Amino acid sequence: MEDSALQKTNRINLLFDFYERLLTEKQQLFLKQYFHDDYSLGEIASEFQISRQAVYEHIKRAESVLEDYESKLQLLAKHEERQQLLLELNRHIGELGSPGREEARRLLSRLNELD
Repeated sequence: MEDSALQKTNRINLLFDFYERLLTEKQQLFLKQYFHDDYSLGEIASEFQISRQAVYEHIKRAESVLEDYESKLQLLAKHEERQQLLLELNRHIGELGSPGREEARRLLSRLNELD
């Protein structure tokens, strides 16, 4: 159960990194406080003088919006696939002969910098 909650938190944080600017200011703020700063629903509710239920609903709606963006744009999925391909490419570079290895490593480094 705890592992599942951690995986969910990590996923929301990654989605937030990709889609933060597409959220409303309030959604951004609530998600930052809840997932990044580890505020409780009660702490957020107290700060904004609203109910815990209202905070919960805002957060759930923001999570849903993030998942909706991801289902349409697939930025996180493409990023994760790109990272796996870069790791595989790096393994294969070690098998190259000396002349091509350095150039391949230079290009791989440039690809990594794009993310």
